[in-house]
Amino acid sequence: MIVPPFLRPGDTVGVVAPASWFPYEELSDGLRILRDVWQLNVIEGDSLRTVDGPFAGSDELRRTDLQRLFDDPSVKAVFAARGGYGCYRIVDQLDVTRLQQNPKWLVGFSDITVLLSLLYKHGIQSIHGLMPRQYGHPDRAESLESVRQWLFGEGPDYYAVSDHALNRVGEAEGPLVGGNLTILVNSLGTFTDIDLAGTILFIEDIDETLFSVDRMMTQLRRAGRLEKLAGLVVGQFNDMRINPSLPFGKNAFEIIADAVAGYSYPVLFNFPAGHVDQNLALPIGHTVQLEVGSGSNRLVF
Repeated sequence: MIVPPFLRPGDTVGVVAPASWFPYEELSDGLRILRDVWQLNVIEGDSLRTVDGPFAGSDELRRTDLQRLFDDPSVKAVFAARGGYGCYRIVDQLDVTRLQQNPKWLVGFSDITVLLSLLYKHGIQSIHGLMPRQYGHPDRAESLESVRQWLFGEGPDYYAVSDHALNRVGEAEGPLVGGNLTILVNSLGTFTDIDLAGTILFIEDIDETLFSVDRMMTQLRRAGRLEKLAGLVVGQFNDMRINPSLPFGKNAFEIIADAVAGYSYPVLFNFPAGHVDQNLALPIGHTVQLEVGSGSNRLVF
């Protein structure tokens, strides 16, 4: 995997909105932190101030905005201002030729998962992590610092995670892949469909029904995408919706545990990443070691 150059104060970065729109003023803290605290020069994309239905501008505007930053050799990192929905509509029209020639970091999560997968398919590491619209919240300071550390070459040796009753003990090594479960499942059979064999798969999601989680995990299993994993890291599945007229009877973690019950690789539950305040940055494409034991669980870099 290509590791983009780490950032240094004075570097130029870009911020775009490749998915859903939001009020521009909500980005003020994020831009201030990038400029004044991290001391970076920031290029603001046109998509930060445009609206087209639920999107931050038309598909063509958002694609062009992102492509311009991918192609600009002076830009050292690209931040997605927020997720939502929209990257899935433009990913197939993106050209990563110049990005491969001048690799740079891409930072984001949620809907941005499809872009992280695109870069992984082309051998470029990226960051699954907090986005600038979220940077000013005090409860997210740890998550923000983890993004900064990875971008500036100060990433931790490992993340330690508390025990969970559903954990499956074991050790494994492989490239870290994944992100939002819905986006990963919707990518099956497309250009951004990832070969999961031998990987450490990370999954998270928000605001889905428990039936949907079961359906998606079953689809991955039926498609043969779960049987050859090296290991599985289950992040946060928050705001899950329950059908009161037909209760599922299990929570999201239990549904996932059932889906992988027939395999023997290690599984780590309740990893602090996803649509939550503690959303630790993860280097997608980086080879990691997963250690799941009794009282000691680590994702080692």
